[in-house]
Amino acid sequence: MAKLWRIHPHDPTRIAALSQRASVPPVVAQLLLARGIDDADTARDFLECKFSRLRDPFLLPGMTAACEAITAAIRDRRKITVYGDYDVDGMTAAALLWQCLKLLGAEVNHYVPHRIDEGYGLNDEALRTLAAQGTKLVVTVDCGVSAVAEAATARELGLELVITDHHEFAASLPEAAAIVHPRLPGSSYPFGGLSGAGVAFKLAWALCEQTEGAKRVSPRMREFLLSAVGLAALGTVADVVPLVDENRYLVARGLEEICARPNIGLQALLRVSELHQKEKLASDDIGFALAPRLNAAGRLGQAELGFALLTTSDPARATELANYLQELNSNRQTLERSIYLTAHKQIVEKFDAENDAAFVLADADWHPGVIGIAAGRLAEKFHRPVILIALDKIGVKPGIGSCRSVPGFELHRALAACTQHLVGHGGHAAAAGLKIEERHVDSFRADFCEYAAGEISQTERTGELAVDAEVPLSMLTLDAMNQLDRLAPFGNSNPRPTFCAVGLTLDEPAKKIGGGGRHLSLKLSQFRTSMRAVAFGQGEWADELDKIDGPIDVAFRPIINEFRGRRTVELQLVDWRISQAAAVSA
Repeated sequence: MAKLWRIHPHDPTRIAALSQRASVPPVVAQLLLARGIDDADTARDFLECKFSRLRDPFLLPGMTAACEAITAAIRDRRKITVYGDYDVDGMTAAALLWQCLKLLGAEVNHYVPHRIDEGYGLNDEALRTLAAQGTKLVVTVDCGVSAVAEAATARELGLELVITDHHEFAASLPEAAAIVHPRLPGSSYPFGGLSGAGVAFKLAWALCEQTEGAKRVSPRMREFLLSAVGLAALGTVADVVPLVDENRYLVARGLEEICARPNIGLQALLRVSELHQKEKLASDDIGFALAPRLNAAGRLGQAELGFALLTTSDPARATELANYLQELNSNRQTLERSIYLTAHKQIVEKFDAENDAAFVLADADWHPGVIGIAAGRLAEKFHRPVILIALDKIGVKPGIGSCRSVPGFELHRALAACTQHLVGHGGHAAAAGLKIEERHVDSFRADFCEYAAGEISQTERTGELAVDAEVPLSMLTLDAMNQLDRLAPFGNSNPRPTFCAVGLTLDEPAKKIGGGGRHLSLKLSQFRTSMRAVAFGQGEWADELDKIDGPIDVAFRPIINEFRGRRTVELQLVDWRISQAAAVSA
């Protein structure tokens, strides 16, 4: 659907002032201003991105109590289980904390719930199994803060519980020996946006310091922590938390450590992702290459294999696992494409795509592990909250739903308002999950869409695209790209710069590329400058572009493509429209 382009105002006076005060090129100053950074000190901190700016881990609420409980269990030789999650954030958090506890001499195992059979977070049956196997202390990562009933079960079983999490709270907190959470009620930790892996890294860091009784840890533990930064960066980018403040510092250093100190599993994953020869990784390499392969294991019910890859010490086993994850990811892509097309057809044929405030779709042929990706693509395309529900084929178990939102609409509040229809739900403002009996889907759809209609006005149902500036293609040189990269790492809350260019012509017909023609390739010209452009997942644009007789405007993110030692600037197409005389400014 057509989007409204909002081009950030060009203010030469403010740009020149910040450029001079912060000693940065004008284009960098302009991009900083577009991100709300207008003073020199904040600009320098943002661009320098120093790892040393990470806060002391013991400042996190609950950290001291968590370390005391864990070190006591290690000292008393009580069995510890690290209880993780099936997504990349949960896998990396579990892997780095498990490795830390092993190095500290703990008797430790791990548990990763099955996405489809068990669902997210702690569950009673798993806790009973762990207790029967001799576990005395359960340490959660990336889950647990809303598990009030399950914490009561743990207490009945004689299990001590330490919770580390970053998700939304329930009406009350679970009873536990410690809860480590950056937004714990009553605390004053200055940054609440850490991922599950970020919290787990802080716990590992604190445990190393406490065990060794000093801020400066031994060379052995320092090497571990630096390697663990890479895992924390992987989980942070994959979970799409804001890449600002501590997350920015973690990811910037973590990208370096993945190159410098990849463990055996990451080495194998880099090879199958064809990233092993890159001298420098970007957050895009995590988001579009490493994370999807790990996520495929969790989405298809084999998250244990992702954890195994991240913790194995056997190169042959790592290669075998990485190759298998590559295969799983290919299968995931096929399933996701099929679900997207089916869901898109439902929206167009059964609902009012122009006016409905939200879409709640269900199908018994959808794979519950893959629906979240398709829901995200549909939410972006239609600029509405989208919920896809994979129904049980035989109608015995509840359906599993994945929810994706749009800016300004908080999913967890919307689901709470409709909770009478649900078996359960949880998640963030932008992404959530639910379980629902098939017989309640229609009533849930009616109430959810009514709630959304009250929150999202008709005018807000048109998507907006934030554009940093209008630029000529001739400006996009390698030198200019090096200046833009000073704002990296890019991600949520610090997106890769988006520009627009007007009055472009197609040098040749648009081409569909990739398996099933999923992607788009273009060659665009403006005056005497020609550049290649690609649009991932937008192969259908080719048919629309073939009907255009005249110039177009494009919105894009410039990138550097490295192929056989040659570096060229290319455009990642975000949107396009028939050329307009004047752009809409904010």
